[in-house]
Amino acid sequence: MADPNSKTATPDGPAAAATEMDQLRAKLTEAEQARDQNLDLARRTQAEFENYQKRSQRENAVALRYAQAPLAFDILTVLDNLDRAVEAAQKAGETGPLVQGVAMVQSQMLDVFRRHGVTRIEAMGEPFDPNLHQAVMQQPSKGQPPGTVLQVLEHGYRIHDRVLRPARVIVSTAPADANPTKED
Repeated sequence: MADPNSKTATPDGPAAAATEMDQLRAKLTEAEQARDQNLDLARRTQAEFENYQKRSQRENAVALRYAQAPLAFDILTVLDNLDRAVEAAQKAGETGPLVQGVAMVQSQMLDVFRRHGVTRIEAMGEPFDPNLHQAVMQQPSKGQPPGTVLQVLEHGYRIHDRVLRPARVIVSTAPADANPTKED
């Protein structure tokens, strides 16, 4: 009589064991592939999150750098009026304490702007640059080459490296007698 606890192989025993081993190997391979996919997904997710954090920090830094732009833009009209007041007083030959006070306020505002990264765009006598200047008019000029800023009607300003408002300018063209026309 055979012992029920003995491990005697039945005729199917070695073949069944081999099939079971193959199934276990297949499951192991599937588990390793799933592990590798999950590990790859986790790494990509981590990299995407780190990129998101870096991008977010850059965007926040840019937003903070230019946060004063709307306020500065609104104040430019006040500064323009101070410029006009000083210019009108100079044309009229006035140098009294009121004119000096207005000029001091203008100077203080320009200093405050500079401290916050807002600077005037120097345009007078410079070559016209559509990135910095807005041409309001063209005027023939013998003293300046064509495309040179002849007059600044309204100062332009930058905030750091961005144009807050372009300078409104009059630009020189070649004199009329420099471009003779053919008459037939």
